[in-house]
Amino acid sequence: MNGRATLYETITNDLITELAKGVVPWVPPWDNGGGTLSLLPWNAASGHRYRGANVLLLWRAARLKGYRHPAWIGYRQAQELGGYVKRGEKATQIVYAKTFTPKEDREKPEDEQRTLPFLTWRDVFNVEQTANLPERLTALPTPKPLPEALEQVEAFLKAIGAKVLHGGNKAFYAPRLDLITLPEPARFESAAHYYATSLHEHAHWSGHPSRLNRDLTGRFGTEAYAGEELVAELTAAYLCALLSIPGQLRHAEYIGHWITLLTADAKAIFTAAGKATGAARYLETAGGLSPDEARTEENGAGE
Repeated sequence: MNGRATLYETITNDLITELAKGVVPWVPPWDNGGGTLSLLPWNAASGHRYRGANVLLLWRAARLKGYRHPAWIGYRQAQELGGYVKRGEKATQIVYAKTFTPKEDREKPEDEQRTLPFLTWRDVFNVEQTANLPERLTALPTPKPLPEALEQVEAFLKAIGAKVLHGGNKAFYAPRLDLITLPEPARFESAAHYYATSLHEHAHWSGHPSRLNRDLTGRFGTEAYAGEELVAELTAAYLCALLSIPGQLRHAEYIGHWITLLTADAKAIFTAAGKATGAARYLETAGGLSPDEARTEENGAGE
């Protein structure tokens, strides 16, 4: 087994273990008041959001270690800003993609050389593990009031402009009709649950051939349906965090399928997370979010 496979498998096996316990690693942690304290994580030095699988890794670390702040920073980055990592603090490892040319290809003409991707670790620390950083980087974000968040997500979805039909008792997206069907809002446990479900179906909508043309049959074969549901679930999780919507994600019925998918393919979560980042960014743009809100940390591993 080579080092690259070990890295993919280490991360995937940790996620499978949590799924088997009924814990969904990509559900953002929420505070008791219904607002988010673990937003989409960002790098405190650059201000850029992390993307892809790194969002899942940092959410998981925040939940397991009890961090409430969504900002992370590298050891040297903290020093460059006049701060430091406290003695005894342990790093959280994220991944980033690099490429290499196999030895046997290096003597070939450049247009015949293969460039293969691989993942490597990078250590980061939550800002709660640091001292002496500027207060603007360590002050805990104030959760957006839920009424304001609900108004924002309603305007966001209207700006996207997908065709949505209300009725029945099931939520689904019909690709042939290019139509989202949702139960009436009053049938949901809460307004936040309704909007989280709508975001999930809008994630499916983003994959239409006229938009992102997301066809996972070539990547996942017979598990393409589970892969698409995972992409939609992750997209909804990203957008719920971005828009401060503490809604319930539709994960329970798919856990068994996701365990099967991840067990068979150690890279599946990376592909799904990358596709979900792309879907979220597409919907952010369609929904009129500003470029600043749509920034990402480019060193995160997407696929």
